[in-house]
Amino acid sequence: MNKLIGRIYEQELLINALNSNKSELIAVYGRRRVGKTFLINQVYKNHIIFSFSGLINASLKIQLENFHILLSQKKNNNKKPTSWLEAFYQLQVFIEKNKLKKKKVIFIDEFPWLDSRKSNFLTAFDNFWNNFVSNREDLVVVICGSAASYMIKNIIKSKGGLHNRITEKINLQPFNLFETEQLLKRNNVILSRYDILQIYMCMGGIPHYLERIKPGESVVTIINRLCFLKDGFLRTEFENIFYSLFKFATNHISIITILSKVRSGLSRKEIVVKSKIKSGGTVTKTLEELMESGFIQKQIPFDGKRQSLFRLTDEYTLFYLKFIKNSNENSKENWQAIYNQNSYKIWSGFSFETICLKHINQIRVGLKIAGIHTISGSWVEKNKHQGAQIDLLIDRADNIINLCEIKFYNDKFLISKSYANILRNKVNTFKIKTKTKKNIFITMITTYGVKQNQYSLQYVQNQIVIDDLFNKTT
Repeated sequence: MNKLIGRIYEQELLINALNSNKSELIAVYGRRRVGKTFLINQVYKNHIIFSFSGLINASLKIQLENFHILLSQKKNNNKKPTSWLEAFYQLQVFIEKNKLKKKKVIFIDEFPWLDSRKSNFLTAFDNFWNNFVSNREDLVVVICGSAASYMIKNIIKSKGGLHNRITEKINLQPFNLFETEQLLKRNNVILSRYDILQIYMCMGGIPHYLERIKPGESVVTIINRLCFLKDGFLRTEFENIFYSLFKFATNHISIITILSKVRSGLSRKEIVVKSKIKSGGTVTKTLEELMESGFIQKQIPFDGKRQSLFRLTDEYTLFYLKFIKNSNENSKENWQAIYNQNSYKIWSGFSFETICLKHINQIRVGLKIAGIHTISGSWVEKNKHQGAQIDLLIDRADNIINLCEIKFYNDKFLISKSYANILRNKVNTFKIKTKTKKNIFITMITTYGVKQNQYSLQYVQNQIVIDDLFNKTT
């Protein structure tokens, strides 16, 4: 049985590499625990002839010793290499002795950890690819790493020996809601979609986290065990993530902590002021690394006249900073107490909104506009007399703009007279300020839909409910 959930596009790309008439160099990157190694091992389990992984914070001597041990297990009697140039030569000799006619895979995991200061690892790998692998037709070399910023700078956008050498790249993303549901079902975890959504709000679609959910547990039990008990797996995961991804994680943590407190996001200028990080290359580099690693998103304003906003969108990070970080590890009822507080209701609305922004394709399918060209964005008008904020706009090529209102609720949402006035004000303000001639359709994105009354009939043109967010999309 295929153990892989989802990853259809990625599987096709990897299989195509086996069927090509040339050697392939594939770069795979994505945040920690997202399933990169599992994907490669599952797809290429019958083709990998050698694999090795970098060791975090290990010296050159230890890394080379680890390489030697793994190669020796292949019945190679080489002496311990004293440099990466020598190590890759030994690997070259090993490959040449392999007489298999089918494509053979070399898998190098945690690639960035091997490229330590003065190790000359990248130079040796350049030589291995350019002077050996690229001259053959029967190899697939897969290099994998969690440090997205390293992978992009040194591999994908390399200006050195690997310039334009990558034949394919995979930026592996967390599971969406559909894939999350599939994984839980496979593990005999039977929960309602509302409950799955609450779990997703706390840990996102990270497969390694989801695998720790046990059948027969309630949402409260799951979250309390993993996040709030003293030895809970997700209680200590936060620092492990950032210090394994970034050499100097202080700035990264500072920025995401600031962003976690602001619902609508902050401009680069506002981040500089609040973080007190000196403006310049450091801030730019840190923001780029956080975006590439999937922790924040850059939101482009709908009209293009305002500054772009950076928003924290990683579910686990948001949940950790809001609830886990300062919780009492000795309390056995942390989550049950928090769950009933108003602060959770406010936060859950924000988290649901973030999840919806990641499921734009599912929303488009739910609106039956998957075949229509669209542009998504946000819009804010800061004016004490006529202000408005719209967190999601879908600008369509068929002369319509969906103005989306996102509400997380445990029942059908009721549009009151006062809320109807807010909706009317948003539409009017948006039309006046943008001078758009397009039709504006108010679209309610809720968990269970909207209760029908005079206001819903008057103002709401479309509805998206929780089931729509679980749609399977390509």
